[in-house]
Amino acid sequence: MVPIRSGEANMQTNETPRYDASVNTTGCCPRFNPEGWDGQELHFKDKRFLRATTRSVMHIPLNMGNVFSRVNRHIDDAGASDTDQFIVLSRDISPWSSEHLFSVAKSVPGEEMTTLSGDFLTKVFEGPYSQARQWHEEMRQIARNRKSEPGDVYFFYTTCPKCAKAYGKNYVVGVTAVA
Repeated sequence: MVPIRSGEANMQTNETPRYDASVNTTGCCPRFNPEGWDGQELHFKDKRFLRATTRSVMHIPLNMGNVFSRVNRHIDDAGASDTDQFIVLSRDISPWSSEHLFSVAKSVPGEEMTTLSGDFLTKVFEGPYSQARQWHEEMRQIARNRKSEPGDVYFFYTTCPKCAKAYGKNYVVGVTAVA
């Protein structure tokens, strides 16, 4: 585990690292370029997100594909896509439900809107989704290493399982709130 050092990287308020969607050989998810995502300090002040939930069974998603398809269609229809600042923050809120926050440029009709404020640290992981519990604890430790009480931990699942297999890499960005 490599701790994130204060001042290592610092984004402007409400900015995320650039999401490069230029390579998409699957027709589904773009190949994720992790450059610039590891060790970032994110600062959100009323950053706009669309909030959606999915059902799970013991943390295994059941309807994620359907929900993500609906939400992405609504974002596109509303012209609310924020392509360079794209991020979806996901977290389990129980063994039976997950919350997903899609960054958007403006409100999306028919969807729940919310905002997020606070300071966050990022770490890029690569490996199977089954390591999420270990990654979650590592994100909490990163916050503790910064002398901060760990807040909510989110994950940005950069590709679906099918695309991760096609690209040969499964990058997941951990995002932890710090005080």
